Amino acid sequence: MKNPPKGWPRLSTSLFYREAGKMIDWLCDAFAFAVKLKVEGDNGRIAHSELTYGEAVIMVGDERVGEAAAKWGVERRSPLSVGGANTQCIMIHVDDVDAHCARARAAGAKIVDEPAVHDYGEDYWADRSYGAVDPEGHFWWFTQRIRDPRA
Repeated sequence: MKNPPKGWPRLSTSLFYREAGKMIDWLCDAFAFAVKLKVEGDNGRIAHSELTYGEAVIMVGDERVGEAAAKWGVERRSPLSVGGANTQCIMIHVDDVDAHCARARAAGAKIVDEPAVHDYGEDYWADRSYGAVDPEGHFWWFTQRIRDPRA
């Protein structure tokens, strides 16, 4: 298997928001993402963006409905536009989950699962993690590995 393009992980994801430009700023403030690229289209709508956290890349854009969704025949919406439903949860490994949670909480993230240890037994790993929901309803999981006997 060949390596992905330089600067890209093997897997990345895309999120869609009603107000992607505003949410890009919020994600950087609350979750410590950095803007790698931001392409604005008509009326300031975000046509494409790339946010990074370490080697992770998350693409963020405005919702695509109607004509904007016609190219692939699939509407892409914020959880706010579908009654709060989520079809994915993004997990990011961080160095200090408690400090990260405090930063997210201060920025207005809804903490839905407080930082806690999740121990899968001495033959497996243990993580300290928390769950958060952003202002448009995307679910995030942040975790810090605290034990891994395989490492």
